[in-house]
Amino acid sequence: MAQTVQTTYGSASAGDPYTPTGGNGGYTAEHYDLTLDYRVITNRLNATAIITAQALMRLDRFSLDFAGLSVEKVTVNGARPTKITHSARKLVISLAATIEAGAVFEVVVRYRGAPHPVHSAWGDVGWEELDDGVLVSGQPCGAATWFPCNDHPGDKASYRITIACESSYTVVSNGVLSARSSRSGRTKWTFDVREPMATYLATVLIGRYRRRDLAAAPVAHSLYFPARLATRVGTDFARLTEMIAFFADRFGPYPFASFSVVVTDDELEIPLEAHGLAVFGSNHVDGEHGSDRLIAHELAHQWYGNSLTVARWQDIWLQEGFACYAEWLWEEQRGGRTADALAALHRGRVAALPRDIVVGDPGAHDMFDDRVYKRGALALHAIRKSLGDEAFFAALRAYTAARRFGQVSTDDFVEFFSEHTGSRAIGGFVDRWVLERALPSL
Repeated sequence: MAQTVQTTYGSASAGDPYTPTGGNGGYTAEHYDLTLDYRVITNRLNATAIITAQALMRLDRFSLDFAGLSVEKVTVNGARPTKITHSARKLVISLAATIEAGAVFEVVVRYRGAPHPVHSAWGDVGWEELDDGVLVSGQPCGAATWFPCNDHPGDKASYRITIACESSYTVVSNGVLSARSSRSGRTKWTFDVREPMATYLATVLIGRYRRRDLAAAPVAHSLYFPARLATRVGTDFARLTEMIAFFADRFGPYPFASFSVVVTDDELEIPLEAHGLAVFGSNHVDGEHGSDRLIAHELAHQWYGNSLTVARWQDIWLQEGFACYAEWLWEEQRGGRTADALAALHRGRVAALPRDIVVGDPGAHDMFDDRVYKRGALALHAIRKSLGDEAFFAALRAYTAARRFGQVSTDDFVEFFSEHTGSRAIGGFVDRWVLERALPSL
């Protein structure tokens, strides 16, 4: 009697209810090697993605997130698939040869088109044309607008990103600029990201930017900005070196090789963070330090969000609550309002809002609600007041060191802080401020 061989394949979702069509099962990505040839004037992209992945189960078929661009050719371990299906958001690949569980495999996708954002519950996300350049805003599901990927925050990988475009433009991306060369009016830029990076934090920024290197310590950091904004940018980011040093003292060493700030010539609704980067619009610089709070927020995400990344979107308070609390810490450090005063102020403001969400699981629609940010920060302040500054900040430094470049969750945070500090009260603070609707008193 003939033996039946069961066909197996990874699911076309990572199972996160906040982004139900995002991410893919059956494998984990280990490295992305992206080569992009881009024409700014016409918004035309020709590209190749080489993805190194490891199978988590026996695979006869798997999928990638990929939206809005045309696939020209796909190979898996050098062989053409038996079938490729490309829908609005998914590239499904049926294999000529089964990949066994635990095996490392290589996927090559050659593609082209005019990249553009995708519509989501949080507005348009992904590759976006500016008036004269490009901005990529990938959170939470926009990475697939410019490269095929496993688009879920729990799946982090290393990257090499190579972009060629007209030489009159400057390109900024994640990681370290490892090579640059020019020929026939075009310049090729290569960036290497050695630390594991979530797909939503991968970015490309193209514009007519000047570069200003600020300092080499405690980490190399630079500014990119339009010439017309030079004076305002110089004033508003004059405290960046001091801010990095302060957060390194409170949170532990800055996690990456460098930090860059890009100020676009366009206005942006909100600033954006990316791995090793923060992006601001021209409307966020006024030459009067009017955005110090925003600068602190985006910088803090390098620790909380980019190094320590939530494994599921429902725990986003861990990223936004920490970044919001960093705003309060910076204002306190600069001699402004104390964290106590800011906590009282924002607790009062939150009290005036409906209590119809649980910030530890706010639902997809409300994952960026201001109550997630503020109640997350209030939880941290309550823990700080309970432990005292010395124990609280020592625990933060230990936490960022222990979870460096990894994934975190609410349960993991409570367990770590409880064990590190010996305090059984940590879970109670998180329950009251994060996991219940009722608003505690300070």
